[in-house]
Amino acid sequence: MPGRIEALWLKRAHRGPMDPVQQVEFVVDQGLAGSVGRSRRRQVTLMEREVWKAHMATLGGDIDPASRRANVMLSGISLPNTRGRVLRIGTTVRLTIGGETTPCERMEEALPGLQELMRTDWGGGAFAQVLAGGMVRIGDPVEWEPDAAQP
Repeated sequence: MPGRIEALWLKRAHRGPMDPVQQVEFVVDQGLAGSVGRSRRRQVTLMEREVWKAHMATLGGDIDPASRRANVMLSGISLPNTRGRVLRIGTTVRLTIGGETTPCERMEEALPGLQELMRTDWGGGAFAQVLAGGMVRIGDPVEWEPDAAQP
Protein backbone atom coordinates (compact mmCIF):
# COMPACT_ATOMS: atom_id res chain seq x y z
CA MET A 1 0.00 0.00 0.00
CA PRO A 2 1.56 3.31 -1.03
CA GLY A 3 2.12 6.28 1.22
CA ARG A 4 1.32 9.84 0.22
CA ILE A 5 2.64 13.39 0.15
CA GLU A 6 1.19 15.29 3.11
CA ALA A 7 2.99 18.65 2.79
CA LEU A 8 5.57 20.45 0.65
CA TRP A 9 7.78 23.41 1.56
CA LEU A 10 10.26 25.64 -0.25
CA LYS A 11 13.02 27.60 1.46
CA ARG A 12 13.54 31.00 -0.17
CA ALA A 13 16.69 32.02 1.74
CA HIS A 14 19.33 30.53 4.05
CA ARG A 15 17.78 30.43 7.55
CA GLY A 16 14.65 31.88 5.94
CA PRO A 17 11.08 30.71 6.41
CA MET A 18 9.75 27.50 4.90
CA ASP A 19 6.95 28.41 2.50
CA PRO A 20 4.13 25.84 2.15
CA VAL A 21 3.20 25.03 -1.45
CA GLN A 22 0.54 22.80 -3.02
CA GLN A 23 2.85 21.57 -5.77
CA VAL A 24 6.49 21.82 -6.74
CA GLU A 25 8.76 20.72 -9.55
CA PHE A 26 11.52 18.23 -8.71
CA VAL A 27 14.57 18.90 -10.92
CA VAL A 28 17.13 16.17 -11.72
CA ASP A 29 20.46 16.65 -9.91
CA GLN A 30 19.23 19.90 -8.34
CA GLY A 31 16.29 19.45 -5.98
CA LEU A 32 13.14 21.54 -5.81
CA ALA A 33 12.70 24.42 -8.25
CA GLY A 34 12.65 27.69 -6.32
CA SER A 35 14.23 26.35 -3.13
CA VAL A 36 17.68 27.42 -1.88
CA GLY A 37 20.19 25.78 0.40
CA ARG A 38 20.44 22.46 -1.37
CA SER A 39 23.68 20.71 -2.15
CA ARG A 40 24.79 18.00 -4.55
CA ARG A 41 24.10 15.29 -1.94
CA ARG A 42 21.25 16.94 -0.03
CA GLN A 43 18.88 18.06 -2.78
CA VAL A 44 15.62 17.19 -1.02
CA THR A 45 14.85 16.56 2.65
CA LEU A 46 12.07 14.22 3.76
CA MET A 47 10.25 13.67 7.03
CA GLU A 48 7.56 11.26 8.20
CA ARG A 49 4.25 12.62 9.50
CA GLU A 50 3.95 9.70 11.93
CA VAL A 51 7.39 10.37 13.44
CA TRP A 52 6.67 14.10 13.74
CA LYS A 53 3.42 13.38 15.61
CA ALA A 54 5.25 10.96 17.92
CA HIS A 55 7.93 13.59 18.65
CA MET A 56 5.25 16.15 19.49
CA ALA A 57 3.45 13.68 21.77
CA THR A 58 6.69 12.75 23.56
CA LEU A 59 7.63 16.39 24.16
CA GLY A 60 4.10 17.66 24.77
CA GLY A 61 4.54 20.08 21.88
CA ASP A 62 2.33 21.26 19.05
CA ILE A 63 4.57 23.22 16.71
CA ASP A 64 4.14 23.55 12.97
CA PRO A 65 5.95 20.73 11.09
CA ALA A 66 7.48 23.43 8.88
CA SER A 67 9.73 24.01 11.92
CA ARG A 68 11.53 20.79 10.93
CA ARG A 69 12.71 22.66 7.81
CA ALA A 70 12.24 19.63 5.54
CA ASN A 71 10.95 19.96 1.98
CA VAL A 72 8.55 17.01 2.00
CA MET A 73 6.31 15.42 4.63
CA LEU A 74 5.28 11.85 3.82
CA SER A 75 2.89 9.45 5.48
CA GLY A 76 2.77 5.67 5.22
CA ILE A 77 6.48 5.38 4.34
CA SER A 78 9.20 4.38 6.79
CA LEU A 79 12.55 6.12 6.21
CA PRO A 80 14.99 4.47 8.69
CA ASN A 81 17.84 2.50 7.15
CA THR A 82 16.84 3.21 3.56
CA ARG A 83 20.15 4.63 2.27
CA GLY A 84 20.44 3.72 -1.42
CA ARG A 85 16.77 2.83 -1.89
CA VAL A 86 14.68 4.55 -4.56
CA LEU A 87 11.42 6.29 -3.70
CA ARG A 88 8.86 6.93 -6.43
CA ILE A 89 6.48 9.89 -6.11
CA GLY A 90 3.50 9.97 -8.45
CA THR A 91 4.25 8.55 -11.88
CA THR A 92 7.54 10.24 -12.78
CA VAL A 93 9.59 11.47 -9.82
CA ARG A 94 12.26 9.17 -8.43
CA LEU A 95 14.53 9.95 -5.47
CA THR A 96 17.48 7.98 -4.17
CA ILE A 97 17.90 8.17 -0.40
CA GLY A 98 21.35 9.49 0.45
CA GLY A 99 21.14 9.07 4.21
CA GLU A 100 19.78 10.28 7.51
CA THR A 101 19.21 14.01 8.08
CA THR A 102 21.04 15.16 11.19
CA PRO A 103 18.97 17.59 13.27
CA CYS A 104 20.59 20.96 13.91
CA GLU A 105 20.38 23.43 16.79
CA ARG A 106 17.38 25.08 15.13
CA MET A 107 15.32 22.08 16.29
CA GLU A 108 16.23 22.87 19.88
CA GLU A 109 15.25 26.52 19.29
CA ALA A 110 11.88 25.35 17.92
CA LEU A 111 11.12 23.06 20.88
CA PRO A 112 13.43 22.13 23.76
CA GLY A 113 14.37 18.45 23.58
CA LEU A 114 13.50 18.08 19.89
CA GLN A 115 17.06 18.01 18.56
CA GLU A 116 18.08 15.15 20.87
CA LEU A 117 14.88 13.20 20.23
CA MET A 118 15.41 13.44 16.46
CA ARG A 119 18.88 11.90 16.70
CA THR A 120 17.41 8.43 17.31
CA ASP A 121 16.51 6.00 14.50
CA TRP A 122 16.40 8.52 11.63
CA GLY A 123 14.03 10.70 13.68
CA GLY A 124 15.13 13.76 11.72
CA GLY A 125 14.16 12.18 8.40
CA ALA A 126 16.27 11.59 5.30
CA PHE A 127 17.93 13.46 2.47
CA ALA A 128 17.77 12.44 -1.16
CA GLN A 129 18.92 13.18 -4.68
CA VAL A 130 16.52 13.61 -7.62
CA LEU A 131 17.01 10.83 -10.21
CA ALA A 132 13.93 11.66 -12.32
CA GLY A 133 12.05 14.93 -12.13
CA GLY A 134 8.52 16.17 -12.55
CA MET A 135 5.68 17.91 -10.73
CA VAL A 136 4.61 16.68 -7.29
CA ARG A 137 1.39 17.65 -5.54
CA ILE A 138 0.07 17.17 -2.04
CA GLY A 139 -1.82 13.87 -2.04
CA ASP A 140 0.40 12.18 -4.64
CA PRO A 141 1.20 8.52 -3.90
CA VAL A 142 4.67 7.54 -2.68
CA GLU A 143 6.18 4.05 -2.69
CA TRP A 144 9.49 2.25 -2.66
CA GLU A 145 10.73 0.79 -5.92
CA PRO A 146 11.33 -2.96 -5.66
CA ASP A 147 14.81 -3.71 -4.43
CA ALA A 148 16.50 -7.05 -5.03
CA ALA A 149 18.01 -6.85 -1.53
CA GLN A 150 14.59 -6.46 0.10
CA PRO A 151 12.45 -9.53 0.88
